[in-house]
Amino acid sequence: MAVVDVTIVPVGTASASLSGYVAGCLEVLEGAEGVSWQLTPMSTVIEGELGRVLEVVRLMHEQPFIKGAGRVVTTIRVDDRRDKALTAAGKVAAVQARLGKK
Repeated sequence: MAVVDVTIVPVGTASASLSGYVAGCLEVLEGAEGVSWQLTPMSTVIEGELGRVLEVVRLMHEQPFIKGAGRVVTTIRVDDRRDKALTAAGKVAAVQARLGKK
């Protein structure tokens, strides 16, 4: 299972607001099977099998174009651990445990 952080930024839009574009990307996630996700203030974290996650990210990348953007910059960070189960919550819990927190 992979944990993927993705940021999708439309470039050259008529407004500085991006929430409408983010909403379009999240509509893709709401309909996507085989992944779980969490919206954060600066990006979206997606969990699932790497091939499926990358397929979903490709669909998300297309959303700003559908809404009229002429250019889209997508940044992806992949944590693909194969020696044991990996989740976003597990990553946070591991650090909290090191800090003596639950």
